[in-house]
Amino acid sequence: MITPQNILFHELIGLDVTVVHASSPSLVGITGIIIDETKNTVMIKTVSGLKMVGKKGITLRTRIPGGKVVDLDGSALLMAPERRTTMRIRK
Repeated sequence: MITPQNILFHELIGLDVTVVHASSPSLVGITGIIIDETKNTVMIKTVSGLKMVGKKGITLRTRIPGGKVVDLDGSALLMAPERRTTMRIRK
């Protein structure tokens, strides 16, 4: 189950997200579904098409099951997704 504490270790593809902060103001407000992810970028499907957004310098907002809103720091996601999802959670 996805929680605010473990969301960085989960698959992001399929999440509805909004860019709420970005070093480039033109990225703020992009809303859609993550359809792909690389080490440095996320591909977001929006109503106006596909947008490739660099992870560095952005904050993504999503709603996890249960309704809680979570902000993700793109810099914390800067690694290959297959590496991130297999990391152990530190307790």
